Amino acid sequence: MKFTYRLIAILFILLFSKASYAEFKLSSMVAPLTTEQEQAWLSRLKNFYFQDQTIVWDESVISLQAPARAEDGALVPVRIQAGFPQSAERYLQSLYLIIDNNPNPLAGKFKLTPLLARADLDLLIRVDAYSPVRVIAEMNDGKLYMSGRYVKASGGCSAPAVQQRADQQIGDMRFSTQSKANPSTELPPTRLSIVHPNLSGLQRDQVTTLPIPPRYIKSIEVKLDDQLVLSAETDISISENPNFQFYLTPEKSGILAAVVTDTDGQTFRHQQRIDPAGKGVSLPANQ
Repeated sequence: MKFTYRLIAILFILLFSKASYAEFKLSSMVAPLTTEQEQAWLSRLKNFYFQDQTIVWDESVISLQAPARAEDGALVPVRIQAGFPQSAERYLQSLYLIIDNNPNPLAGKFKLTPLLARADLDLLIRVDAYSPVRVIAEMNDGKLYMSGRYVKASGGCSAPAVQQRADQQIGDMRFSTQSKANPSTELPPTRLSIVHPNLSGLQRDQVTTLPIPPRYIKSIEVKLDDQLVLSAETDISISENPNFQFYLTPEKSGILAAVVTDTDGQTFRHQQRIDPAGKGVSLPANQ
């Protein structure tokens, strides 16, 4: 049953790029996590990642949505939303996505720029045990804000990959852009889809039962006409075949390019020309 769910979910994302993460049942957090749920954060994680810095729980600045219970811990949808648009004067410059009870809690650190219309991000993560999933946002003035959600899921980091990919397929990428038919509607999203097993090192070969060596994406960089849009340092908690949905400023056009590096030292490139209407044409990686 889990295998079927995961296969459908991945095919859904890769083949139907115009679909929104809203198809998943996401619920937002309206109050801070309980003291019991905060145990790992308060006892070690907060000090390890942020030392004595002050972090304020404020969902008017940043909010995180995730399912209260996920059927498959290897494919848990997360939506991060900022409470205001990005601007040169006021913007979120970093997002830290932390899954408290995962083997490596820091799933990703995302650097953001004002080339994004909003500091919103949708992605799929692995949750290895019942855990708070939290986002810490850093403003351009250095202040830190937090939101989170308790997610009941398990086994995400050790779940086997849906299918083995040929080496020549690993690293295939594409941007999926949507046109904005009505100016009064919300911003059209852009999605970066990457073919990669993102092996965690905790999975086992289903035939030999031997551990499968880790191989996962460790860095992502997205630029528009050589100007940084966003970058990320990621770990094993990002799901197989990663997808990242974000929002460019609507008037932007040019060449959107991605550079992705994994832990095997492989670097993958993709670029695509886009226009303000959201239309895009893929270009050779070396163009």
